[in-house]
Amino acid sequence: MAIGEGGGELAKQLLLQTYDVAYPGVVSVYLTGEPVKGVGPQDVALAIIGAVFKNGFVKNKVLEFVGPGIRNLSMDYRRGIDVMTTETTCLSSIWCTDEITKRWLSLHGRGDSYRELAPETGAYYDGMIAVDLGKVRPMIALPMHPSNAYPIEELKANLTEILADTEKDCRQLIDNPQIHFSLREKIFKGRLKVDQGIIAGCAGGTYENISAAARIIGQTPIGQEEYSLSVYPSSQPIMLALTRNGDLASLMSAGAIIRSAFCGPCFGAGDVPSNGGLSIRHTTRNFPNREGSKSGEGQSAAVALMDARSIAATARNGGILTSALSQDVKYNDYKYEFEDKPYKNRVYNGWGNPQPEEKLIYGPNITDWPDFEPLGEHLLMKVVSVIDDPVTTTDELIPSGETSSYRSNPIRLADFTLSRKDPGYVQRAKDAIKNAPPEAVTAAINELTGAPTVLPQLGSVIYAVKPGDGSAREQAASCQRVLGGSANIAADYATKRYRSNLINWGMLPFTCAIDVRKLPFAVGDYILVKNARAAVGAGDTAFEAYVIKTDGSSVPLALEIAPLTEDERGIILAGCLKNIKRK
Repeated sequence: MAIGEGGGELAKQLLLQTYDVAYPGVVSVYLTGEPVKGVGPQDVALAIIGAVFKNGFVKNKVLEFVGPGIRNLSMDYRRGIDVMTTETTCLSSIWCTDEITKRWLSLHGRGDSYRELAPETGAYYDGMIAVDLGKVRPMIALPMHPSNAYPIEELKANLTEILADTEKDCRQLIDNPQIHFSLREKIFKGRLKVDQGIIAGCAGGTYENISAAARIIGQTPIGQEEYSLSVYPSSQPIMLALTRNGDLASLMSAGAIIRSAFCGPCFGAGDVPSNGGLSIRHTTRNFPNREGSKSGEGQSAAVALMDARSIAATARNGGILTSALSQDVKYNDYKYEFEDKPYKNRVYNGWGNPQPEEKLIYGPNITDWPDFEPLGEHLLMKVVSVIDDPVTTTDELIPSGETSSYRSNPIRLADFTLSRKDPGYVQRAKDAIKNAPPEAVTAAINELTGAPTVLPQLGSVIYAVKPGDGSAREQAASCQRVLGGSANIAADYATKRYRSNLINWGMLPFTCAIDVRKLPFAVGDYILVKNARAAVGAGDTAFEAYVIKTDGSSVPLALEIAPLTEDERGIILAGCLKNIKRK
């Protein structure tokens, strides 16, 4: 079983540590039936995400895909569903294996790796999701989350009402009041007209998805107006196979743009829609600005998620939203031949063949991490950002796309922190540790702590209702730490991964039960955590804290931390995982 994790957790494994987590709940995803022709893996995935994300049914749990319906799914289909399970906020997912799995592994030269996986007779689960594959219909996840999912036909039947509700939700996520954001303006003669289609990445760029799209479009030109279609095969061998079977040639003839394997459309690099544009994509996420637009600079666009089949049907219909079920298409058997030459002729495989004499080359944009101090006796944090969105994604905490060239330069990368959500955050965070607190605040600290011989450790803190949704990107935490971040305060954390990343970078993952509309602190206030080091060392879950205004007035603040393991407490006390492991 594979689990997405941040870099800190992976570094532990390289240093021969175990991976220790509380035993997760396990939810059965029981599949029956067979998909209707034209319904793809993204449709099944979006139906599941729409059912379980908002109620937290599978949060930090493991999904086990079982049931007789599995035998009716190819490996491409199974992987297309599986790669989307992250969007449910589960910890991981795993599938029963069968002869289809064995043939797929053998095709890739890994037949010896096959093992039969199935639940024991009489296995118990912590919950179950029942999916009748034959009842799933083509889906669309409207902006700005994969869980905002509707059957395409339901959307078309209630177009104005549903788009109006979506606009209202989206405007809460766009902080720039100057931006004009409208989905209803995309309604053309009673139908939704989109500007762009993309089939890409680990979710959409599979052999079968692209082959199905080619069958649907056929020889029909996709038009010379605004609508455009880009297709990214997910690997070089898949691109090679699609070239040899003629599918890419067919798509190119119809007017589609074929691009090399690249994660770009999933994180906003490449194919950025025009300002105000609506893009339909078979990719993993449609978070705010995930398509590459910058609301802070006045540009905004939107992404809806769909399956490659309905994206192709929409392309065939000139950009008018169209379900693949409307197309009378003969889908051929997908005979995929894997050729490993693109790997063997280009990629160095170091497994079992180390070459220590080969030196690593460090360019000028690869820099060391700054030093981080161990946790002090008392902790003083200046509030530098308050985010009241229901959920804050890792992409909003540290955007992807334009930051990729700085990912090995922690100092430069940190300057992008919260840039799409709170552009003033970076400077406020830098000022928080550079400038001493006002005298009135210092006087209040002396009164609350009994005039400490050493002033409290100074840092910054952000508040977000539910931060960390999405990928395991560790920079969402480490960039805060580079800027002097000491902690996060949240009502809850969206994923275990983000909370783990905070801990590994020496940041305290506080929770606070106060409603976001009634918070006793605001940007510019200070929060004093008394005896922070002693409380962490003792394994306390409740912390004595105070909000201190700049005039010196103070009120108590109830902060908590869910139980930490002994290792986690040690990391926070040391200041970060790096401080421990360098020894």
